[in-house]
Amino acid sequence: MALPRTVLVKQHLADRRIADITAEVQKQLAGSALGANLAPGSRIAIGVGSRGISNIATIVRAVADYWKSRGMQPFIFPAMGSHGAATAEGQADVLAHYGIHEATMGVPVISHLDVVSVGKTADGIEAFMDRQAFESDGVMLIGRVKWHTDFAGKIESGLFKMMAIGLGKFAGAQNYHTHAFNKGLDHVIRAVGRQVLSSGRILGGLAILEDAHHNTGKLEVVPVANMETREEELLALVKSWMAHVPCNLDILILDEIGKNISGAGMDTKVANRSVQGGYNPWPNTPHFQRIFVRDVSDNTYGNAVGLGMADVINSRMLPKIDWKPTRINSLTASTPAAIRIPVHYATDRECLEAMMPTVGKHDLAEVTIGRIRNTLELGLVELSENLLPSLAGRKEIEVLTQPQPMDLDAEGNFRSKLSVAHQESDAALAKH
Repeated sequence: MALPRTVLVKQHLADRRIADITAEVQKQLAGSALGANLAPGSRIAIGVGSRGISNIATIVRAVADYWKSRGMQPFIFPAMGSHGAATAEGQADVLAHYGIHEATMGVPVISHLDVVSVGKTADGIEAFMDRQAFESDGVMLIGRVKWHTDFAGKIESGLFKMMAIGLGKFAGAQNYHTHAFNKGLDHVIRAVGRQVLSSGRILGGLAILEDAHHNTGKLEVVPVANMETREEELLALVKSWMAHVPCNLDILILDEIGKNISGAGMDTKVANRSVQGGYNPWPNTPHFQRIFVRDVSDNTYGNAVGLGMADVINSRMLPKIDWKPTRINSLTASTPAAIRIPVHYATDRECLEAMMPTVGKHDLAEVTIGRIRNTLELGLVELSENLLPSLAGRKEIEVLTQPQPMDLDAEGNFRSKLSVAHQESDAALAKH
């Protein structure tokens, strides 16, 4: 089967990166009133999640150093629900893989699954909190504010979700997702978050916003008093920064999925899929008829959540999957469809040849194909030649190469993954 020629295009997305992360963290904390009533020597619990957040180790170290400079005794704990295979060791290991451990942070990292109840919400949802955090003198959360993969609302992923599902450990995550099945995750996150705030243990949080290049674009200390309102405002802001694939496609190719990329393995609001199996559920987002996933990220450590949202995968993925964390993560979230095994073939060419006749076009030369590294890295996109007319005149799109055959090796696999981060210039990109 003839595969289309492709071009490499660059999306010119706003670069909002903060030049000095450490200095900005210190500035934000110094200008806040967090912990103003705490005596020197107080134990501060710093909650850290498990997503692939840019500069997370630098940010966490800067927070720990700030509290130490104030004469406090900070420690770090995982606030990540059922992640890390829902074990204390696994969650500590997740943080260590991101460079967060005692040797690099200069403070203890305390990981366990013990929780305490902090009461019930008005509609009967029992809220839980990590025991060590609860027994500290104050809890500070470090979390990225962004859109959620499962629902749309004014609050999605961020500090409130971390207070609910993250702080609740495995016991809380199971309980909340069960309630969310009937009440909706938006409702559960708000209700449980408010209940946790009422415990009086939360000092506030450091909200992290990332730009369309996955750079740290904004850091802001959010106090308890206006956490809910401010998180709504920050989510609206970061949504306005969001990048998308530049056009509708018959086939979207993802070089990799992983928990370091998105909680759902792939960002559902970029790939336009539902964790429950639905196609193109999100409005104002490009539509894709088929999704082909080539691999799992090395930094997902075997967790292949999101596998089931693909229509076809390369068989190379299967032996890399660690089914224990994959099953625990998916089933705790009540999303079994997200880990179904799609049809799979031994080569990338076979995967494409299997999908091209399934998109409703008699003339396969009309099939449109796009390829990205993952749903976080959207600055560089490979597109089939037949899409060029639709891109003409779009100032944010720069075509970097002339049409050329897909870069497949003798076995029929792409020679490498697309990457912006390791390219030094447009000239280097043009040699791809």
